[in-house]
Amino acid sequence: MANAFSKEEIVAFESILEGFQDALVLSRAVNVYNTDATTMERARDTIWRPMPYIAQSFNSTVGTSISSNYDDMTQLSVPSTLGFSKTSAWKLNAKELRDQLQEGRLGTAARQKLASDINVAVNNLAALQGTLVVPIAGAAGDYDDVALCDAIMNEQGVPNYDRYLALSTRDYNGLAGNLAAATRSFGNAKSDKAYERSYVGMVAGFDTYKLDYAARLTAQATAVTIATNGAQVRFVPRATTTATAGILNVDNRYQTVTVSTTVGVNAGDCFQIPGIEAVHQITKASTGQLKTFRVISVDTGTTMTISPPIIGANSSPTDAELQYQNVYVASTSAAATLGWLNDNACNVNPFWQKDSIELLPGRYAVPSDAGTAVMRASTDQGIELVMQKFYDIDTMTTKYRLDTLFGVVMTNPQMAGILIFGQ
Repeated sequence: MANAFSKEEIVAFESILEGFQDALVLSRAVNVYNTDATTMERARDTIWRPMPYIAQSFNSTVGTSISSNYDDMTQLSVPSTLGFSKTSAWKLNAKELRDQLQEGRLGTAARQKLASDINVAVNNLAALQGTLVVPIAGAAGDYDDVALCDAIMNEQGVPNYDRYLALSTRDYNGLAGNLAAATRSFGNAKSDKAYERSYVGMVAGFDTYKLDYAARLTAQATAVTIATNGAQVRFVPRATTTATAGILNVDNRYQTVTVSTTVGVNAGDCFQIPGIEAVHQITKASTGQLKTFRVISVDTGTTMTISPPIIGANSSPTDAELQYQNVYVASTSAAATLGWLNDNACNVNPFWQKDSIELLPGRYAVPSDAGTAVMRASTDQGIELVMQKFYDIDTMTTKYRLDTLFGVVMTNPQMAGILIFGQ
């Protein structure tokens, strides 16, 4: 073959793959769905993944017919796309290649960037689409802050295992400082680690991570009202819809609502609505706490897309509304004022239950007999890393590139949220 990898390059690639796998910190805290390359190409890199069913129950008596209770179950699904195609490329001329370490250092830098791209994609998804919002008035530094994340999840029926919390460096260290001071004498292993390494570990049922990057929210104080005395609090979940193109799947994670104004409103903003209380997803009992929502996009001057949809099931509800009801409409208003939760600009600390986020590894069909040297390998999670090498005789330059293809999807925004301080 005109271009081939040397033994040193093969060893270097194996080292790159090992370091790449070790650096995929956040991706190990989400579910992985391995896609089929042929299916994804035919589906334009988008497939629909199922959301968890929520069933109903009813009282029954032996000897009494329950024929009227055999209703269809509504299976909701979400679109999952291989939306991230990341590449790191570099070139070395014949003189630069005399330093064998040069190539290794560039490969290491490329690996670090690609792993960071995957971690950032997972973090941003959780930070911008998680709908459970816990605002804290002061700075980070108390166990009770994290315990409130546990409380909001438990109250709404989120499974109490495989929970994760990713904190910005300053907020993580603030919590570590609280642990370090928890016992004034040394000898307590938890506080010793917090003091020596700024290490937090598991807190209130969450495995914690320290981030060297964090998404941010801007301050929000716009006066916005919404009508809660009509159809806007009666979103009807649907598995499919009929259109000109035939029967199509429906994404039920979002709802477009009409408000008094969207001027100054930003994607990611968090809010509550007076009289709209959260319910437990299974029992449907009100938690007594206002439901929290996120702005996903601002569409027009008076409409915006929010998550989750407001499913009140409070007026001749369908079976789907009863199954997926997520709020209790305690009171209604023609102009309820939104209560913004991000009053001040802040770092976003996402928390989530593992089943709420999926990572979809993709695969490139790179020909190995087209003159370019190709090596490929996959991590334990199925994330493929492709390395290619091409020598240009005209310039005596060797080109290298590392590629990875993946997607991330929030399968259930009501099983993820954010912890924000300084509000």
